[in-house]
Amino acid sequence: MLVIVCYDVNTETREGRRRLRRVAKACEGVGQRVQKSVFECRVDLAQMESLERRLLGIIDEQSDCLRLYRMADSRGCEVREHGRFRAMDFDGPLVA
Repeated sequence: MLVIVCYDVNTETREGRRRLRRVAKACEGVGQRVQKSVFECRVDLAQMESLERRLLGIIDEQSDCLRLYRMADSRGCEVREHGRFRAMDFDGPLVA
C-alpha cells in the first residue's frame, strides 16, 4: 500500500528542531520525500504500523502535527504531479 506521511513540527525550540530531524530521518528510511514535510512510503500494514509507532514516539502531540494517509492498492490510487519532481520507481531496481 502507499502511505502518505505529512508532518508539521514546531521548530521554535532546540528540541523541536531535533524532533524535526528525527521525524525526517525516520521517514527517509522507508519512503521518498516528495515535499519538505511530505513522504510517500510503499509499505505493508506491519511496516506502516511500525513507522506510525516510531513517529509517535518522536513528536510532541501538544505542539506538533502528524498525518498518515493510507492509500489501499485495491482501490487504485492516482497521483498527479506538476512541476519539478523525480519520482522513485518502487518496483524497479534500487541501484542504477
